[in-house]
Amino acid sequence: MGSFLYLSEIQSSFAHLALALGLALVLPSLLDSRNRLHRTVLFAVGMILALRYIWWRGTQTLAPFDLTLDCLFSWSFFALEAASVLSSLSAFTILTRTISRTQEVDRHMSWWHPEKDPKVAIMIATYNEDRTVLERTIVGAKASDHQNCEVLVLDDGKRDWLQDFCQSQDVRYLRRPDNKGSKAGNINHALGVLAQDPEPPRFIAVLDADFVPHTDFIPRALALFHEPDVGLVQTPQHFFNPDPIQHNLGLSRSYPDEQRFFFDHLQPSRDAWGIAFCCGTSSVIRWEAVQAVGGFPTDSITEDFMLTLALQEKGHRTVYLNEPLTEGLAPEGLKEYVTQRARWCLGLMQIARGPLGPLAKNNMRLRDRWSVLDSVFFWLTTFTFRIASMTFPLFYWFFNVTVVNASVPDVISYFGIYMVWILFVLNFISSGMVIPIVNDVSQLLGAIPISRAAIVGLIKPKGHPFSVTAKGGDRTQIVIQWRLMRPFLILAALTIVGMLIGLFSDRFAFNDAGDGKIVILFWTVYNLIILGVTLAVCVELPRVELHYADRPERALISVDGKLKRVWMTDLTQETARVRGVELEPAAQVVMKIKEIGDFPATVLQRTPDGALLALGLEDAQYQALLRRLYAAGNVPSVTATRLSAIIGDATARIIDR
Repeated sequence: MGSFLYLSEIQSSFAHLALALGLALVLPSLLDSRNRLHRTVLFAVGMILALRYIWWRGTQTLAPFDLTLDCLFSWSFFALEAASVLSSLSAFTILTRTISRTQEVDRHMSWWHPEKDPKVAIMIATYNEDRTVLERTIVGAKASDHQNCEVLVLDDGKRDWLQDFCQSQDVRYLRRPDNKGSKAGNINHALGVLAQDPEPPRFIAVLDADFVPHTDFIPRALALFHEPDVGLVQTPQHFFNPDPIQHNLGLSRSYPDEQRFFFDHLQPSRDAWGIAFCCGTSSVIRWEAVQAVGGFPTDSITEDFMLTLALQEKGHRTVYLNEPLTEGLAPEGLKEYVTQRARWCLGLMQIARGPLGPLAKNNMRLRDRWSVLDSVFFWLTTFTFRIASMTFPLFYWFFNVTVVNASVPDVISYFGIYMVWILFVLNFISSGMVIPIVNDVSQLLGAIPISRAAIVGLIKPKGHPFSVTAKGGDRTQIVIQWRLMRPFLILAALTIVGMLIGLFSDRFAFNDAGDGKIVILFWTVYNLIILGVTLAVCVELPRVELHYADRPERALISVDGKLKRVWMTDLTQETARVRGVELEPAAQVVMKIKEIGDFPATVLQRTPDGALLALGLEDAQYQALLRRLYAAGNVPSVTATRLSAIIGDATARIIDR
């Protein structure tokens, strides 16, 4: 009788799961992902399922409240999970709305006419970036379609060669006597210099040293200042190189960079609620607004978010233009990737504890306080819960501690349906950007330093140095990040040993644990998959510069005075790959490319279908190449996914390895 009832429960739970899967397959053809009502209904169902799940967890799966290890670990894991669900509920609420400002921009282009174009100061903050990184940013900034722009390079690295280069480019170079306040202090120094000019700018644009603006960045961002209370316009960050997760897993062409969901979907949703925030680079700010708040705040190492709060307190809105108007370098190494995110986390905690925090006495709106709290909960709960999810199963295998006491049918009915629905909704609104395993890996990679930064930042918000994210440099070698890999190796080894001992020895995990062992076994196997992929990401593969937006195009090559038409399949700052011609290494040719002209080239190596050429460009041609590669055209970011493409690329990565 008991077996019959259990089988009936299993069938019922799978029937419910099948219903959720069926709806996930049918609803995308019936609903509009941008319709507010549709989004609200979908996320409302998700929130009900989340609350249903967490109620079940709290009432039916926890150990009795007592002085036991079962109670300690069961309740502590539940507390972390409940906090994570609370963070998710806040995010789901934000995502019920979205807005696009493209039509508004089209209507208000050049709203200041017939007056002359307002003066814009494009400020490029730099510290230690390579010349090749800075050249393309400066050339791109100079190529703006807006006629009244001044480009300023703010050099905290005090480099004479950069000063000489700026002079040759007719670009204003600023160097300050000290580096106080890091990036914010550097910008504030420039604001002070500009304030002394006979004609200060009406707007300033801020670019990181590695971010190249497209020619229409300034005109389209300025269009949103037609409303006088708009103090800042933020645009998304796109990247012309893959981040470490994309690159090391071989998913550069099929899986989006880790920030894509935030910039393409979460920021437009925040904008619809009036709580979009500045992300530093790729933003334009009204001069009067930044002067009204006394420049960029220096109380937090994430001065951008804090600037939005300071502007809002003075009545100046931040709005978001979700158009690909700039592109830059994503962190190329894992250390830089993790350092950057830990810095963001620490800076947010400094804001939360500062005068513009959600619990401080200030003039912040309720929604702004919610905005900060939402970010605090994200950084504080997401990564600590990820660590707990990977470690708590070990207590069962080694010490027979039951963390989650649940049957398989209940897990399917409560957790399974909730996860299926939320994954469907998130991928429906984002064109498939939330892939469970890869998403989990991106969280796990930085979980330890980010969790540490969150806790330390809340306890001790002051006295932390600003860590610059290194960009550029030699990335041509395989590098194993042993220091980052070590905790995951240890965790994987403990998980494997614990599972084997638990499965084959009654001393550690009793064979009569029934469903509890099945649930923990599935949980453990999934963790091993996550750890395996994480270890693979820690092996950094060599990088070569690629431009994913490029398409094969016709070019001319002159060999021994004879013209040949070839296909150019890749073009970088230094090389071009051609096919349809046989050339010997070291051969000298003349090449002609659209928008650049004729120039000499040297054959570096033969390829199966052509050759790789080193370009011999004059200065004017080189700048034209930089404008072509970075200041015009579509950005190369992946903005939608296909599961088949991700599986294909991942399989190729495993085979190649």
